[in-house]
Amino acid sequence: MSQVLFVRPHRAFAILQNIGTLSLLALALPFNLVLVLMAIVVQSIRDLFSPPVINSNPQKILITGGKMTKALQLARSFNDAGHTVFLVETHKYWLTGHHFSRAVQRFYTVTSPQENLEKFSQDLLEIVRNEKINVLIPVTSPVESYYYSVVKPLLSPHCEMIHFDPEITQLLDNKFTFIQKAETIGLSVPKSYLITHSKQILDFDFSQENRQYILKSIPYDSVHRLDLTKLPLPSKADLEEFVKSLPISEVSPWIMQEFIRGQEYCTHSTVRQGIIRLHCCSKSSPFQVNYQQIENLEIYRWVETFVQALNLTGQISFDFIQAPDGTVYPIECNPRTHSAITMFYNHPGVAEVYLKDAQNNELPITPLKSSQPTYWLYHELWRLTKVNSWEKLQQWWQTINHGKDAIFQINDPLPFLMVHHWHIPLLLLKNLRQLKGWIRIDFNIGKLVEPGGD
Repeated sequence: MSQVLFVRPHRAFAILQNIGTLSLLALALPFNLVLVLMAIVVQSIRDLFSPPVINSNPQKILITGGKMTKALQLARSFNDAGHTVFLVETHKYWLTGHHFSRAVQRFYTVTSPQENLEKFSQDLLEIVRNEKINVLIPVTSPVESYYYSVVKPLLSPHCEMIHFDPEITQLLDNKFTFIQKAETIGLSVPKSYLITHSKQILDFDFSQENRQYILKSIPYDSVHRLDLTKLPLPSKADLEEFVKSLPISEVSPWIMQEFIRGQEYCTHSTVRQGIIRLHCCSKSSPFQVNYQQIENLEIYRWVETFVQALNLTGQISFDFIQAPDGTVYPIECNPRTHSAITMFYNHPGVAEVYLKDAQNNELPITPLKSSQPTYWLYHELWRLTKVNSWEKLQQWWQTINHGKDAIFQINDPLPFLMVHHWHIPLLLLKNLRQLKGWIRIDFNIGKLVEPGGD
């Protein structure tokens, strides 16, 4: 009986959560439909007077991670440069609204590498061979980065793959080994400790430290990754209760890292042969769904030194904190595409720097001066419900008034309609059928964030 009483409220909440969200999306549908239809009419008229872009050396580009806005942005950038773009996602996300983009020639789904790595590899190989792909650009979730490194030797004889080898991906994706490597290069890093058992934290002498510490899971954890509880806690009992609530083990290690106070930044760099070809930097924001280009020479030099030392070719992202004295501290490294690349929505040079090595000390491209800060409208609408002062309302309006939705583009409006009124609703309906709730909707990544999810 107690089990039944526990399950029913949970299921009732899941039903209300999913139905309520579906209802709100349905209310927005007529407005978005009118907006998109108007954009289609405007663009149809423009197309009559705009000749198509002809590339003297067109390439066939395969972009993975099709559910994510950053994959859509890359597809648009390559298509605008006259290349042919093919989009890929796993079978679970066959519904992605991005495959309706005019930038996408054809859309494929493949087996999830976590489910069957061999089938995943063969699925990709078949696409590469059949479409005669020249360049494969993985846009990966955190758990997928390593799998794309593993299949790189299989695919490299057939196409160039802009991604790191397995040993580099493992080194960079591990928050602890990344910090170790940066320290050996002579770069500034926060004090960090590898944690494989809760006893290490309970026995740690915090009284000898000048700064507090935070704990982060080394394997990607969609639930705990935003928990920035500062250590030590007021009492030993509080600390013990908190630490034992975390899934720390040798199989799932954590890092205890010095908490640096200062301004947080995130970056994305596309690098070839240890040279930065594309770079952007933005102040960090809640849930990382707001990006505005910031020129920060100290961060750029840190990234430049790191990628040169490892002679990297691929896509690499960092989270930094800059202390009040100007010192730059890396928090973590992600060997994959960052959503900050949406700031390049109007830059004509993205495709070229992805495909060619630097010539004659050529400088990297950065977002254009005319580039507006990017945001996701439905995330901003949710934030509006949290606004509780005139000052915050003004800040919210500044974001909308001076920024650009990362998905909507007047010459390619269908993804905006289909993400919000096809892609996400179908995921919600699936959860409704399964009586499952979720923590939040991530329109940027194109998924429902769930405990134990992908």
